[in-house]
Amino acid sequence: MRNLFKMLLFLFIPLGGFAQEEQQTREVSKFEVPVEYYQLDNGLKVILSPDQTSPTAIVAVYYNIGFRIEPKDRTGFAHLFEHMMFQGSQNLGKMEFIKLVQENGGVLNGSTRFDFTNYFEIVPANKLETMLWAEADRMRGLDITQENLTNQQGVVKNEVKVNVLNQPYGGFPWLDMPQYANTNWYNAHNFYGDLEDLDAATLEDVESFFNTYYAPNNAALAVVGDFDMAQTKKWIQEYFGNIPAADLPAKPDISEPRQEKEKEFVKNDSLANKPAIAIAYHMPERNTPEYYAMGLLNQILIQGDNALLQKKLVDELGYTSNVTGGINYLGNMFNYNGPMQLMFNFTYDSETSKEQVVTAVDEVINNLEVTPDMLENALVKMRSQLYDELGGTFGLGRADLLATFALFDDNPARINELEEEFKKVTPQLMNQTVEEYLRKTNRTILVVNPLLANNEKSK
Repeated sequence: MRNLFKMLLFLFIPLGGFAQEEQQTREVSKFEVPVEYYQLDNGLKVILSPDQTSPTAIVAVYYNIGFRIEPKDRTGFAHLFEHMMFQGSQNLGKMEFIKLVQENGGVLNGSTRFDFTNYFEIVPANKLETMLWAEADRMRGLDITQENLTNQQGVVKNEVKVNVLNQPYGGFPWLDMPQYANTNWYNAHNFYGDLEDLDAATLEDVESFFNTYYAPNNAALAVVGDFDMAQTKKWIQEYFGNIPAADLPAKPDISEPRQEKEKEFVKNDSLANKPAIAIAYHMPERNTPEYYAMGLLNQILIQGDNALLQKKLVDELGYTSNVTGGINYLGNMFNYNGPMQLMFNFTYDSETSKEQVVTAVDEVINNLEVTPDMLENALVKMRSQLYDELGGTFGLGRADLLATFALFDDNPARINELEEEFKKVTPQLMNQTVEEYLRKTNRTILVVNPLLANNEKSK
């Protein structure tokens, strides 16, 4: 749904034009997302961002718990708990939350990511109060029963079987690569969950998880859309203000050591019909100058028809029909809060060897020297992508960045600083970042070996 419409306000002129064009570009750049940020006494972070372009409202609740820091003997538990949040609360029975949203003309969803679990509703603006009440009701307490737990254990296990175990290229590379590229268990375990761990979850586990992580002082509430600011603040205080805070545990160490040796792995897949490859490089620390430089290198190397890897591997050599990838396969380069990789992947014909593919990639990376013109083009592409994120799905991308920046940085107004941070990047910094972060010893290569295709060829 992210591309239902684009914010047409953000017409821009390519950088490096005449003085008048540059002045117009600067004037357009002055647009800022409205942000009002405060915290309730119980610690809930609240972000309000009015937007009258559509008579809709978004309620997005983000909890500061994701795949990464779930319990060590309960892999997949963060995702399992996402399902539990729809099984009933104090005043809404099983699945009644979904019915409430849909019968009021809205849409909803939830997801589990590396560093957060989120829930959102997009509704007609006059139903905002109803959604605030409903989200507060399940933050206050769930209907945690053995029947609901057993049911959702089955749902999640079936999801794993359908989406990963019985699917060609299942989990490749979004689920696989973190387990190969990282060394710290928190970053390297099976986020979808081992079936034995999912079976082992108990009611006590669920209650403890809810009481620990689904507290207002571990959450952010973003409201975006057509609403009255004063009235919305009153509703938020009324419905969320008296939910008790929790004692939050210390965050585990999720750091990764500097990789000093190239890693290479093979994943056998009897359902795949041709080989595939994923190549990942560890990212710089979030919010550093090098981090923004890698964001622009992503535009140069991977994104769009003029990306260097696309031109080399598709247009010139014909090894593949498309190169896909980026930073954070479960979101975007902004909405995560720990170690991450810049990654790209593609399938290729069995007649092409892995060595040929890697040699071609090395030619692109080793010969990469960023020029001012390349940097300006990357800035234009990044700006376009950023505004797509902010405007898509009635402002859901805006709500996402506001909530995650509140959770991770205690500063949702960072949303208005991103463009300027990218503009600070120089060609010199880009080339230094290439040298340090796109080195062979900082990368992991994962190849899918199509066993079925190999077996057929040997008959």
